Amino acid sequence: MAHSAQLNILEQNCPIQVEHDRKRRQFTVKLNGCHDRAVLLYEYVGKRIVDLQHTEVPDAYRGRGIAKHLAKAALDFVVEEDLKAHLTCWYIQKYVKENPLPQYLERLQP
Repeated sequence: MAHSAQLNILEQNCPIQVEHDRKRRQFTVKLNGCHDRAVLLYEYVGKRIVDLQHTEVPDAYRGRGIAKHLAKAALDFVVEEDLKAHLTCWYIQKYVKENPLPQYLERLQP
């Protein structure tokens, strides 16, 4: 079942909605209706460890803060589910450096 979280940043007068598809292990933001989407992929690499592997935003939508919302949603998921995270994705590594919240830092795997 997909879970939606409404965020307060507006994209062409429409709020950015991050959807979490647990079955497919991904967070997505639908762009331009349903035609394009931004995605953050993850995998379980242990019983309570997720690897945040890859974030992708289509070129036409880059620089608008969409990846930040995906990263925040994924890290909030890690915190809420009491998981540990390995950060393969360079963008999420950068996000954590720019947002060094204790609840994120204590969940990181080397």
